[in-house]
Amino acid sequence: MRTLDDLDVKGRRVLVRADLNVPLDGETITDDGRIRASVPTIRSLVERGAKVVVCAHLGRPKGQVKPEFSLRPVARRLGELLDQDVAFASDVVGDAARATVDTLQDGQVALLENLRYEPGEESKDEAERRAFAERLAGLADLYVGDGFGAVHRKHASVYDVPRLLPHAAGGLVEAEVAVLRRLTDDTERPYVVVLGGAKVSDKLGVIANLLTKVDRLLIGGGMAYTFLKAQGHEVGNSLLQEDQIDQVRGFLDEAGKRGVELVLPVDVLAATGFAADAEHDVVEATAIPADREGLDIGPRTRELFAAKLADAKTVFWNGPMGVFEFDAFSGGTRAVAEALIGSDAFTVVGGGDSAAAVRRLGLPEDGFSHISTGGGASLEYLEGKTLPGLAALED
Repeated sequence: MRTLDDLDVKGRRVLVRADLNVPLDGETITDDGRIRASVPTIRSLVERGAKVVVCAHLGRPKGQVKPEFSLRPVARRLGELLDQDVAFASDVVGDAARATVDTLQDGQVALLENLRYEPGEESKDEAERRAFAERLAGLADLYVGDGFGAVHRKHASVYDVPRLLPHAAGGLVEAEVAVLRRLTDDTERPYVVVLGGAKVSDKLGVIANLLTKVDRLLIGGGMAYTFLKAQGHEVGNSLLQEDQIDQVRGFLDEAGKRGVELVLPVDVLAATGFAADAEHDVVEATAIPADREGLDIGPRTRELFAAKLADAKTVFWNGPMGVFEFDAFSGGTRAVAEALIGSDAFTVVGGGDSAAAVRRLGLPEDGFSHISTGGGASLEYLEGKTLPGLAALED
């Protein structure tokens, strides 16, 4: 892939596809991690005299203009982080966008309104998507792909626009790809992967692929209960995907055949219901009461997982160990994070809820080797899939 250093950007309009899909409470940004991650590439272009036109999506407005998904609050925060005004265009490729871009001077920045307000951005119809991509590309002379969290999507701004303009990868995408290659091509061992989150079905492909690569696989979070059920254990009211049990049994068999150590919880916090203040007790993972649901891994499991991480040289972690949004059930996620912080391994937090948990729990982000901005993109890369946005940048 070409990089920023390969582009002559001075005085030219550079369209930057960023990932600014941040959580909002009204107009208040509750986690600006993705905006902060986008700043170095934008700042580099500013310092080199480019006219920077940033485009991004927010939420799922499904081709409709919905005020609650406006990027206007993001423009304000981006301006604060860049320490300069960021012009905001109230549409994506309409009169406002063209007028905003036309007024940019060298070193100035504009942000277009939410890409997903335009049906063409996500359209499965190649012609419709291409038509929108041509209008978007018409706003710029060059393209920089820096929205790693979207590179697994075959969307106009990610896949089609770089085919219409001279293009390069931004610093964020370049860094993310370098990390993922280290996890797949030249991995220092022992290589340990920690997977959590709600559903096994979200991670079927990545589990299948990782079983051919890792030395140890630790399973926590809601998905652990389907594994426990597959072993014949009672899981009470815990999150369970009955339709995945046979698939999970296959994973357990495959791990055994390949000599991969697959580690499941030995105890859990079993609660009377899904609530922050729910009564709960520590119970054996193999004997969860029928009227309880597991909301976090227990203290012995936290110690077990920490011990299984202690000798690792490479660790990839994706997915919380419990309902970390509830303080009472955040201890398992914190324990895994702290084990990684205390490790000498190359440690990668695989974006999504794991990255959000690190910030919500007030843990130092620099305690990890890398925190990815794209959970889904990271998983699909580790699954061995071709990511459309990366393929377009490599052309």
